[in-house]
Amino acid sequence: MRKVTQIKQAVPNLPKRKRVAAYARVSVETGRTLHSLSAQVSHYSDHIQKHPEWEYVGVYADSGETGTGTKRDEFQRLIADCEAGKIDIILTKTISRFARNTVDLLETVRRLRDMGVEVRFEEQNINSMSGDGELMMTILASFAQEEVRSLSDNTKWTIRKRFSEGTPNGRFRILGYRWEGDKLVVVPEEAAIVRMVFDNFLAGKSRLETERELEAEGLHTRLGCTFRDSNIKAILTNITYTGNMLLQKEFIEDPVTKKRKKNRGQLPQYFIEDTHESIIDYATFDFVQAEMARRRELGAFANKALNVTCFTSKIKCEGCGRSFVRNTRSNRAKTSELGDKIVTWVCTATKRKGGKCLTTKDIPERILKRLCAEVLGLEEFDEAVFLEKIERIVVPNKDTMVFHLNDGTVVSKLWVNTAKRDSWTPERRAAWGILKRGNQNAMGGKRK
Repeated sequence: MRKVTQIKQAVPNLPKRKRVAAYARVSVETGRTLHSLSAQVSHYSDHIQKHPEWEYVGVYADSGETGTGTKRDEFQRLIADCEAGKIDIILTKTISRFARNTVDLLETVRRLRDMGVEVRFEEQNINSMSGDGELMMTILASFAQEEVRSLSDNTKWTIRKRFSEGTPNGRFRILGYRWEGDKLVVVPEEAAIVRMVFDNFLAGKSRLETERELEAEGLHTRLGCTFRDSNIKAILTNITYTGNMLLQKEFIEDPVTKKRKKNRGQLPQYFIEDTHESIIDYATFDFVQAEMARRRELGAFANKALNVTCFTSKIKCEGCGRSFVRNTRSNRAKTSELGDKIVTWVCTATKRKGGKCLTTKDIPERILKRLCAEVLGLEEFDEAVFLEKIERIVVPNKDTMVFHLNDGTVVSKLWVNTAKRDSWTPERRAAWGILKRGNQNAMGGKRK
């Protein structure tokens, strides 16, 4: 019988298609730029799908986003998909569309290159995987970054010119007012909240008390949020409520990082009088600023809502620079030496959620008073003498306190916590002995 061998049709070994995505961005949302973004998206969709060796992943597009940072929603989604292994090649029009910050650009491209993802910049004809790609990117990204600085300088010049003419930069939002054309108009229900905040402060109430009152009355910020200390402070320090405007209170320090700073004399400010109806008269506002400065000097003692003592704000942790605060807990031992309550002073770092202070430990108040009396040469602690003579107490480690006196004297004291020894009274010792003997008798009975 003849031997028959079937010859199977060879299956061509086709190369694996590259998964390709594109990134597009416009920095300002206007009709013209949004049309440009739409055109970019259409171009890349068609361009990728025309290449049979490519697999279309999609176009990631950010609108109204600056290129000086990488915190862009679609850009971050693009990077996340690269990390998930969904993309092999990224197409983008220019380096400036991808990033205008040289450091961010190089860090991102290097990160993608380590993942095996190639970035192609069409206009500059640069491939991130090529030998001279990084050199070209560095040079061109530096130009793009300097272009940002140049545009920023031109914009600043325009803004400051408007300031000098008494024109604010845009329509800022402020509780108590609405913009009608170029003028601020009072909103009565919001103005009532502003007056309440000022009245409370003039009545001696702390910002915390005002915060609680506003929450109890169900009053909210313009964004519908609960009033917090920062909101109340912003109201108390905003000169706009006097019917005047102070322009250039803040400025952008670096156009690349976009970091804002308070203007404390670095740049000129512009004060424009009688620009709109006032909610608070200028004399009241001026008095409130002086009172806030006075309360800052007093520190914690200015806040009636806090339970302060002579040691408040006096004890400092050398390790973290924070103040110590008073902490009270029940004494379960009920010893006559320690009383019903155990009072200690602790670094505020330990009061935060999950917080620890590696430098110090809790200081019992009775030991603190005893050491203060020793430093001052007193038989027992005297609060008035302490306040008069001791400037501060610095705690450098877990067993040392350094006393700084107002006359320049510095005294260092070692201390040991004797709470356990002090709580071991004859009564507790006897009770412990009875309990121990009972346990031993019970164990002996079991062995029999």
